[in-house]
Amino acid sequence: MEIKVQDAPFDLGAEANAFAARQTGMGAIVTFTGIVRDIAAGLDAMEIEHYPGMTEKAIEGIVSEAMSRWSLGDALVIHRYGRLGPDEVIMMVATSAPHRVDAFQAAEYLMDYLKSRAPFWKKEMTQDGVDWVAAKDEDEEALSRW
Repeated sequence: MEIKVQDAPFDLGAEANAFAARQTGMGAIVTFTGIVRDIAAGLDAMEIEHYPGMTEKAIEGIVSEAMSRWSLGDALVIHRYGRLGPDEVIMMVATSAPHRVDAFQAAEYLMDYLKSRAPFWKKEMTQDGVDWVAAKDEDEEALSRW
């Protein structure tokens, strides 16, 4: 299990290749990449804040739970903070497992819980001003399937 919370951009291909190179005896690797999307008001930037130490510990708990629920060989979570513009890579999840179902389900679980439970605070900056991103009902509802 590896967790990285960082302000610097990362090379998605290099991270995926490094993760894959560490896997042995696995039949599946699933990766997901989150990208900062533009909004109707025209996003200038998104600012992501977190509490160092607290954020990593919370993500570690989420990943540990996934590792105990599915037959995973490994998991990787990278999440950026700081100022990011539209179309920038914001995060990545990778899972490996002997079988694809476990790798896919664990990756979906991680995404659902990272979206709703990881302690990041996001604000969107547009020409109209600055707004904190509120929790969405559909993100909370997604947790009910787990």
